[in-house]
Amino acid sequence: QLQPVESGGGLVQIGGSLRLSCTTPPGFTLNYYEIGWFRRAPGKEREGVSCIGSNGGAPFYGDSVKGRFTVIRDKAKNMVYLQMNSLKPEDTGNYYCAARYNEDYVCITNQNLYDYWGQGTLVVVSS
Repeated sequence: QLQPVESGGGLVQIGGSLRLSCTTPPGFTLNYYEIGWFRRAPGKEREGVSCIGSNGGAPFYGDSVKGRFTVIRDKAKNMVYLQMNSLKPEDTGNYYCAARYNEDYVCITNQNLYDYWGQGTLVVVSS
């Protein structure tokens, strides 16, 4: 079974940057899967942040992160990154990498469509 694994979370100051990574243990690959990034802020429901198609086309960004976050797929390294810049306190939360088998260029941040989920990595943004 595919098991996404996130890393890269931590404590960062307001306006700072952080780069999250999503990969899989040996024997599996993310290259055939649509990858979504989701987050859950303290006391709130999980929400979509960004996603990228299995072939890297047509990435999507939620309005709250558009222009600040970038999702990148590196197939050679079996990695999907979420580059987060100009971080705000509202970006604080647990960030999850999720996957669903999809050969399309497009993606969608509907969490109900994703089959495989990572355990999450914590991002804390403060002054």
